[in-house]
Amino acid sequence: MKQKGKKSNMLIPTLIMGVIAITLLVIGYYKGDGQHINGLKVTFHLLIEILPLLIFAFIVAGMIQVLIPKELISRWLGVESGIKGILIGSLAGALTPGGPFITLPIAVGLVHSGAGVGTIVAYMTGWSLWAVIRLPMEIGILGWRLTFIRLISTLVFPPIAGWIAHTFFSGTK
Repeated sequence: MKQKGKKSNMLIPTLIMGVIAITLLVIGYYKGDGQHINGLKVTFHLLIEILPLLIFAFIVAGMIQVLIPKELISRWLGVESGIKGILIGSLAGALTPGGPFITLPIAVGLVHSGAGVGTIVAYMTGWSLWAVIRLPMEIGILGWRLTFIRLISTLVFPPIAGWIAHTFFSGTK
């Protein structure tokens, strides 16, 4: 839920992406051979493929905000949860499937529900470093040994990143 009087943080990134998109369309047009049309066809296919995922991810984010009591989020994931919230955030990030289209809306939903900055940083870091969903492919490509070494080498980083954020940035929004 967007708070009254609070501006969206999406205007600048949207404008930048719009300028980039229009610039690339113009380049494709002047390059000739219908490259701009081919690019728009690829865009349409990507949109059809990703749109359902985006819709469901935003539903999850919205439902987190309205169905899970803020007191519960605050107690388990808020600033006062301390290291417990940071560890939960790290593990939840590791277990969250998919890419940023899923993870970022969930993170925003948690922020709006009262999760602390340390928990969110641990969540995002756990997702990027520990991603359980990625392990079968990683083992298949890199092998057990290298995957194990990578996991052991990164094991401490999500909680440490969460602790740093909690310690130094808990008072910021």
